[in-house]
Amino acid sequence: MTALPILYSFRRCPFAMRARMALLVSGRSVELREILLRAKPQAMLDASPKGTVPVLVLPDTRVIDQSLDIMRWALARHDPEGWLRGDDAELIERFDGPFKHHLDRYKYPGRHGSDPIEHRTAGLEHLESLEQRLAASAFLCGSTRTLADIALFPFIRQFAATDQAWFDAQPLPQMHGWLAGLIGSDLFASVMLRLPPWQPGDAPTVFATG
Repeated sequence: MTALPILYSFRRCPFAMRARMALLVSGRSVELREILLRAKPQAMLDASPKGTVPVLVLPDTRVIDQSLDIMRWALARHDPEGWLRGDDAELIERFDGPFKHHLDRYKYPGRHGSDPIEHRTAGLEHLESLEQRLAASAFLCGSTRTLADIALFPFIRQFAATDQAWFDAQPLPQMHGWLAGLIGSDLFASVMLRLPPWQPGDAPTVFATG
């Protein structure tokens, strides 16, 4: 049997979510190892000492430990929906950088000593820019979902869920529809399966069979 890449993941981590979504849509089979953030397996730390998920260990022992790199690696091998045509690096960087900064300080003000309303307002400005894009097309880079949509989606979902009633009251009809569609998609449901934490010696859990 051909060895599979091993993906160390945490179900609720937005970085890991988007990596799993790209792997699944690409049809690339991997061995999925769910971890506990408070008890990271030594095998994962040996592969990637930085200790954050996702981590993809290839059969030749190469390690890919950035979520966007995992997405692009999977899609470069098979991209049935044409996600790479929507690889908008500038947009993704804006949300991975400034938007994520505000998200963390809105969602976890105690951890950061921040004013959550100030950072919520700043985050909303980023979403308002997406509202304009979504008024012109159903997705961020055209009529179908692409890498940009999936790269941003888990963080916008997290932002919305921090105060769902407030988010739902904002005048962002296109954003609301876009987010609801992705949350309700079969793809998202498929990557949110619940697994027990991996332990050495466990039988492999194969994910993203295509």
